[in-house]
Amino acid sequence: MSQPEIRGFQTEVKELLQLMIHSLYSNPEIFLRELVSNASDACDKLRFEAVSDDALYEGDETLRIRVSFDAAAKTVTISDNGIGMNRDEVIENIGTIARSGTKAFIQKLGQDQAKDLSQIGQFGVGFYSAFIVAEEVVLTTRRAGMGSEHGVRWTSRGEGEYSIETVDSAERGTSIILKLREDHADFADDWRLRSVIRKYSDHITFPIEMVKAPSSAMDDEEAAAPEVPGWERINDATALWVRPKSAISDEEYTEFYKHVGHDWEAPLAWSH
Repeated sequence: MSQPEIRGFQTEVKELLQLMIHSLYSNPEIFLRELVSNASDACDKLRFEAVSDDALYEGDETLRIRVSFDAAAKTVTISDNGIGMNRDEVIENIGTIARSGTKAFIQKLGQDQAKDLSQIGQFGVGFYSAFIVAEEVVLTTRRAGMGSEHGVRWTSRGEGEYSIETVDSAERGTSIILKLREDHADFADDWRLRSVIRKYSDHITFPIEMVKAPSSAMDDEEAAAPEVPGWERINDATALWVRPKSAISDEEYTEFYKHVGHDWEAPLAWSH
């Protein structure tokens, strides 16, 4: 491990973080949509790069996204075993904003009384939506194909700077821990997280997993056994075109279009 290095955010990032932290947003649950979408993109990128270098899988070709929580600690964790990032990529992707049009988006957001964040992912800044609900964010990542000694930990409270350090990380991919603000501690709840994921991310191709709820049918011997987390897939990931129209809501059509089309505007129309 290295000593943490303190670095300042780019000016545009500081402005965006101030809006996230100090404003009331009409739909705070979109933070989970954005972080799950980023995790899906990381898995997609690994799958693409592994076509020419399957050693990047490191013996584990089962790509997945996991969401967990700790109600007592008021934390939510989103992790994936996708491509991950090295130190330079963390600084470039999180410390700065390079996407054109982002400054105009930030200015518009600052003037928007309703604080509608529905388009935030379009500008490559969906990660920062974590600060709508979190007082601190801790990201740990390691790029696929690099040794465990090349892990990176990024920590920030969204107050103009962040710390970054090198850590050991046995697993490739990225894990993001959100330390929830008191007014958003209700997200550290199994039902709440599952409902948000099913609302926005049910179409994601990769498995989205959460820890199985304890079975009420367990006998005394099973209940006394050491607890071993079991994961279960909670997203359907069924292509909409193979499902009956009567079983698909307008919201599902819209979210599916936005995801596959990389477009954060709603479709004008659809045919099924």
